[in-house]
Amino acid sequence: MADITMARLHEAMVILYAVSLVFYFLDYVYKEKKAAKIAMSLLGGVWVLQTVFLVFYIIETQRFPVLTLFEGIYFYAWLLVTVSLVLRIFYRFDFAVFLINIIGFIFMTIHTFAPVQIERSPVGESLISELLLIHISFAILSYAAFSLSFVFSLLNLLQYRLLKRKKWTKQWNSLPSLGQTEKGMSISIGVGISLLFVSLVLGLQWAYIALFDFSIFDLKIVGSFILVVVYSVILWRHQKGTLNGMSYSLAHIYAFLVLLINFFLGSRLSEFHFWY
Repeated sequence: MADITMARLHEAMVILYAVSLVFYFLDYVYKEKKAAKIAMSLLGGVWVLQTVFLVFYIIETQRFPVLTLFEGIYFYAWLLVTVSLVLRIFYRFDFAVFLINIIGFIFMTIHTFAPVQIERSPVGESLISELLLIHISFAILSYAAFSLSFVFSLLNLLQYRLLKRKKWTKQWNSLPSLGQTEKGMSISIGVGISLLFVSLVLGLQWAYIALFDFSIFDLKIVGSFILVVVYSVILWRHQKGTLNGMSYSLAHIYAFLVLLINFFLGSRLSEFHFWY
């Protein structure tokens, strides 16, 4: 029972870490104070859990946990979380903190779902299944976020054309403003990018554990990375002020078409994404 509880708590840490990354991304891009507070709270919870496990492990083994690769990865992940919290609290190095937490999340995922961890756990098969479930859940959530950005982009184009042609009537008064639709697009793809990145990290870890032979050049994997790049470029150009107005809305629509192609065609041609 204790081993099962530990496994569940490690899974919870990975999820908390993943959600904190989403809020850190929003904080970095949009300077949202609420997002920063939530991200700090979640990461603080991860650090507390990591520290408790680390202390218990030291007490149990009567030594410092760095003698094996498995132990070293955990200690390294704990150090990264500690450093990121110190940099965020005392120095406000937001971009450095964001990058550190990306690395920390990757290593925390590797540790939690490492083959040696699966073999030692009494719920090893369950861990593999739950890793897959978390991966798919984050992927679907990212698609939902990108779909929302697509809807906002359509509303933005509709309003722009109505105003340009001076055909605005009272029936359109319930629509959000141009500023609101543009902000909705930006926040939606910001959330979508971070969720899809987390899903890719978890998915690659699952494939490494569960599949005897898989290629990182699988069409669905490549397509998902392309999606991250496409949406990231759109958001970056908008933040730089080189992509605005109708062009910004059209970019969201074209990117969503790429998403649909990856979802349907990529899944059909993929070697192992048959559950989609």
